[in-house]
Order: sequence, then structure tokens, then C-alpha cells
Amino acid sequence: MISLRILLVEDDNLIGMLLSAMLEGMNHEVVAIAATEADAVADAAHHQPDLMIVDMNLREGSGTAAMARILEHGPVRHLFMSGATLEPAAAHTIVLQKPFVEKDLVQAIRQTMTLSTDL
Repeated sequence: MISLRILLVEDDNLIGMLLSAMLEGMNHEVVAIAATEADAVADAAHHQPDLMIVDMNLREGSGTAAMARILEHGPVRHLFMSGATLEPAAAHTIVLQKPFVEKDLVQAIRQTMTLSTDL
């Protein structure tokens, strides 16, 4: 897998740090960890990531609302993660169920990167 510049959107500091370490161990660069909807929107505009991994439910705002705002400015590959059992809102949406292991994350990233950004 190629090295990606990834923006994490996760409001739990411990999960954010663990996921960041996991991704960096996979030779990806974590450009930022955003904890709120507003931070996610600002960080996406600033860093222009190759991929966003977004917690669907945040303490301040929501990951899904953040992605809707970000996608208004153009396509960004992304996948969602959630501790709740959820069905994807659209057929092309990848939702990674927490807790997950590294192989699940690798598979979700691969699936996301093969999707067209025109969806």
C-alpha cells in the first residue's frame, strides 16, 4: 500500500493517539488529529489529506456533518468509524466498526482508496 497523508477525526484523545501510532507504523503520515467538527473542516482545508478517517459521532458536532461540509469544496477520500452498529448511508460509504484490529483498518483503507472520488 502506498504511503498516505491522513487526517484523523476522533474526539477521544487516547483512541486518536493509538490510531495515529498504528497508521504511522503502516508508513502513513498523520497530518492532524481533529477532535471537533469545526477542527475537521479547518484541518481538511489546511492539510489537503489523501484520506480522512472520521469518527461519526463527536462531542462537538458530528463526523458526518463535517464530511458533508468538506465535500462541498471537492472530493476527499474518507471512511467512517463508529462504536455504534450503523449501516452506511450510501452504498459507496465505508464504515469501520469499533473496536477493530489493524487488518480491518488496512482492508477499509484499501477499499476506500479504490473508490472513485466522483461518488
